[in-house]
Amino acid sequence: MSGVITAIESQKRHSNRVNIYLDDKFAFGLSNVVAAWLHVGQVLSDEKIQSLLTQEEQESSFQRALHFLSFRPRSIHEVQEKLTQVGYSPEVIESTISRLKDQHLLGDETFARQWIDDRASFHPRSHRAIRYELKHKGISDEVIKEALANAPDEQIQAEHAAIKYEKRLVGTDWNTFRNRLGSYLARLGFSYSIIKPVVENTWQKLHPDRSTNTFRTNEE
Repeated sequence: MSGVITAIESQKRHSNRVNIYLDDKFAFGLSNVVAAWLHVGQVLSDEKIQSLLTQEEQESSFQRALHFLSFRPRSIHEVQEKLTQVGYSPEVIESTISRLKDQHLLGDETFARQWIDDRASFHPRSHRAIRYELKHKGISDEVIKEALANAPDEQIQAEHAAIKYEKRLVGTDWNTFRNRLGSYLARLGFSYSIIKPVVENTWQKLHPDRSTNTFRTNEE
């Protein structure tokens, strides 16, 4: 495939790519980044062409990873899985991951902290539930442990979750309120020792004139 570059033309549908012509025949397409140092009249050996195609695959993988990361933060495992599904080789994927790390665009420690912050702000849940989620994302036990060490207090998170849910319980009696809110908090992974006071405090906040003690006597 070696030959002399006789033309470098921008692709009509992809402005960030060019077509390379060798000896007046189309040879291959490249991204502008990879083709930046090529010029008409340049002689390309088979080795140089192979090097360009390897660089092209690495650049393609990197851009694909950036696009994947643009939607939300990802763990290293998630990026690896995505690139594997697309069909990139393990060597190219490893190079892409290394490049993302070097540019501080990817890292499990940062991902874990961001995941916990997001949960605390928008979707409160227990440390146990968060641990399970991060484990599912491929985060190591060591990184999870370190990240959770600085996570918000579970009692506070349970209270925030209860506040988000309490509007669904307007008008319910104590037993219904307790069962529905308690079940909801349990699904978020909170323990009974946390759920019980949060449910009672939430009820008393909404019904300051009605104490749970009244109902507790009938239950016991």
